[in-house]
Amino acid sequence: MARKPQIAPFGSWRSPISAELYGAGEIRLQQLQLSEGDLYWAEIQPEQAGRYAILRRSPGGSVDAVLPAGYSARTTVHEYGGGSYLVSGRTIFFSNFADQRLYRLDPGKEPRPITPVPVVPAGLRYADGVATPEGQWILCVRENHTPEGPVINEIVVVPADGASEPRAIVTGRDFYSSPRISPDGNRLVWLTWDFPQMPWDGTEVWTAEVLPDGSIRGARRVAGGPQDSIFQPEWGPDGTLYFVSDRTGWWNLYREQGGAVVALAPIEADIGFAHWAFGYQRYAVLGEGRIACVYSQRGFDHLGLITPGSERIKNLAEDYTCFYHPYLISDGHDRLWFVAGSPHESRNLVTMQVATGMLEVLRRSLEEEIDADYISEPRAIEFPTEGGLTAHALYYPPANRDFAGPPGERPPLLVISHGGPTAPALSYLDPEIQYFTSRGLGVVDVNYGGSTGYGRAYRQRLNGQWGVVDVADCANAARYLAAQGEADGARMAIRGGSAGGYTTLSALTFSDVFAAGASYYGISDLEIFTHDTHKYESHYLDVLVGHYPEKADLYRSRSPIHHTDRLSCPMVLFQGLEDKIVPPSQAEMMVRALQAKGLPYAYLAFEGEQHGFRRKETNVRCLGAELYFYGRIFGFEPADRIEPVKIKNLPEA
Repeated sequence: MARKPQIAPFGSWRSPISAELYGAGEIRLQQLQLSEGDLYWAEIQPEQAGRYAILRRSPGGSVDAVLPAGYSARTTVHEYGGGSYLVSGRTIFFSNFADQRLYRLDPGKEPRPITPVPVVPAGLRYADGVATPEGQWILCVRENHTPEGPVINEIVVVPADGASEPRAIVTGRDFYSSPRISPDGNRLVWLTWDFPQMPWDGTEVWTAEVLPDGSIRGARRVAGGPQDSIFQPEWGPDGTLYFVSDRTGWWNLYREQGGAVVALAPIEADIGFAHWAFGYQRYAVLGEGRIACVYSQRGFDHLGLITPGSERIKNLAEDYTCFYHPYLISDGHDRLWFVAGSPHESRNLVTMQVATGMLEVLRRSLEEEIDADYISEPRAIEFPTEGGLTAHALYYPPANRDFAGPPGERPPLLVISHGGPTAPALSYLDPEIQYFTSRGLGVVDVNYGGSTGYGRAYRQRLNGQWGVVDVADCANAARYLAAQGEADGARMAIRGGSAGGYTTLSALTFSDVFAAGASYYGISDLEIFTHDTHKYESHYLDVLVGHYPEKADLYRSRSPIHHTDRLSCPMVLFQGLEDKIVPPSQAEMMVRALQAKGLPYAYLAFEGEQHGFRRKETNVRCLGAELYFYGRIFGFEPADRIEPVKIKNLPEA
């Protein structure tokens, strides 16, 4: 007989899903590659201060780490990185985090640099590389941080033996990505775009002939433009050029055929993805002209198969609902490898035999299994928002087999404003969300206007409206759930990181829906962000807000720091002291304003952390501190032993 749940206040429930499980348990699996039958991938290892390791799995199943201790395969091109290594035969080329130089690692030898020492420390950065078929050249993106001039992005050819310096072969545009060599080595394809576009606004795909010395000639534009976002150009085994375009309003798959661009299996769903990092792969070419692809629809991901002659996408591996980061590769025949998760499973490395549908988990990102009786399953919700429009979210109700809330009491609600802001809420088993739901808090992860996965028009709702649409959608998600009886309208909080931190600070400033909030490295002053950030996002606000300084008044009107007179509720702020994307000054300005106004607040800053925390101890501390903060503000006592947080302007209990 099942045990009757204990009645206890929401937020005070005991749970086996610990902060340590979130902080140290999930290994982020990324950047899948296949070479000579061996599978390679990168892992971000929290136990080693966020080191990026490279692992190799042989066809027989043995797994070994191939990157020696002291090296971390992480590039900082665009600051967000990705595409930090490549494999040619059994030789690995990787960008080393400490100096950003490109290194060569041959079997049985120590890594050696093959690119020069930059004038500016870590000033020459390399990413998204590919080797020519014979292994003589590496073609990749380089970001050159000159001593006094602008940052220059270009595609370079690097001798694989390091015998001479890299040479730029594609230059003159603001940004480049995705250089890919055709199977015969004769053609190169790449993406490019210019300010103020971000790659999900508009890009161009180009191709050219590759000469024996690695240089190119005869470059021509294949597709794309200011209103057409191209994603993942890729060559098929027969030399067919494929790519994803959102020319119809949805990121769908196309191929170039006889100079014409032909659509493959049109669908009202997004196969493409916001290009925040290099190396994303949302489709893979199999044998017999088949293509496997990941598409997003109504808040969930799906794995599909496109076959020649059919305009329908057949679903595969239907238990998986999240493919993120999007890395899907094939052997060119019938086998796939991908990183995927579901509401009951974290993001695992999986292989699939397409013909039989047989699946095998090769590597688990979360070794400790979570009992299903403590897991909250998300459900997609649609709710009314400003302008008579509809917005989307994933709602997670409180769930714990051992506890139930007091009769008549509604749970506190935690609203998540995701980062990006062009990013999606994800539907995999996230220990961070389950940490809160298993203790009696409801969580709603909002796909506000501007989010990826609902088509171009939905994504563009945020253009010129950042700080308005996102705030309204988060507030309306909370109002909707309170009206449905799912949440206590007096105990609703909002949290977010980076761009989501800005939405959080704005919601706490410009709306009266929330009673508390948590900002992780959030932006408080948009004006400072226009000149105190990196090249990749230096014109992003031209699209999201307006051109600066012509729209300076608009920037001030949407910056929480200029409207602290409207703040009326407590908040906790978390900040990495080495963050180059959102510098600590952004959080520190808000702290001074909170102190001057006498509002309860806590500020936790972390040495050695950058944009997005990677260290186990940091993540553990933040999650516990956030729950402790909500407990003090909302009047519940967490069951966990949590190191107390000093909350300024709040009387001690």
